[in-house]
Amino acid sequence: MSHMQLVQEHVGSGLTIRVHALTHVTRFSRTADGELGETREMDGRFTVEAELNGSGVLLEPGAFQYSVGQIEANVQQQQQGGFLRRAIATAGTGESAFATRFTGQGKVWTEPSRKHFIIAEMSGDPSDAMLLDDRAFYLAQDTMQLGTHTHSSISGILSGNGLRQPKLSGRGVFAVESPVPVSEIEVIELEGRQTLTVDGDLALMYSASLNVELRPLVRGLRNAMRTGEGFVYVFSGRGTVYLTPTHRMISGASL
Repeated sequence: MSHMQLVQEHVGSGLTIRVHALTHVTRFSRTADGELGETREMDGRFTVEAELNGSGVLLEPGAFQYSVGQIEANVQQQQQGGFLRRAIATAGTGESAFATRFTGQGKVWTEPSRKHFIIAEMSGDPSDAMLLDDRAFYLAQDTMQLGTHTHSSISGILSGNGLRQPKLSGRGVFAVESPVPVSEIEVIELEGRQTLTVDGDLALMYSASLNVELRPLVRGLRNAMRTGEGFVYVFSGRGTVYLTPTHRMISGASL
């Protein structure tokens, strides 16, 4: 399409995911043969295209825009106490959240968003399982499992962020939303000999195999108040952490 520019593509088994940048006209000009031409630039919005070839995809509720082809849609119930952010109110009551499942042959397009998208694939190995930021999940192949992980080692310091997190496991292709471009994401590999301390709002996703502790950066309430620092995640063990260090936001944990 002339108003879109392909920026990412990942071909999986039965499912291809493409991320397109929307563009707008910045200048009109005449070509050598007298035809009217146009110059277009990306306008900061992105849309995701999921091409189904006999497979299925689970989509964040509310993200659907349109589909073309032999596509069937149904509502799929997630694990009790689901996490999808547009159903967070039901998650708080312990009820189930839902995802929209599309299957068949054809293409599914999502609503334009000013967030960026990361496409990845899991092999199905249990060590591949990832814990996601509450705002990160966008879509996943229906061969994957969406669940909720509860950090049993974390006490009720916070009411939401850090106590329960989305968990994605299984085999398939998936996409997550990111507040920063892919080029600005920092990937840190932990090999068991060191720890990583980070503001929880900057952890986009990380290996479920990692040990995580949520605590004040500075021990002691009085010291924490003096420094103005809030709570941080402390990671240890073996695994991968994906950070968004160029993204800054007001953390509810630091209020």
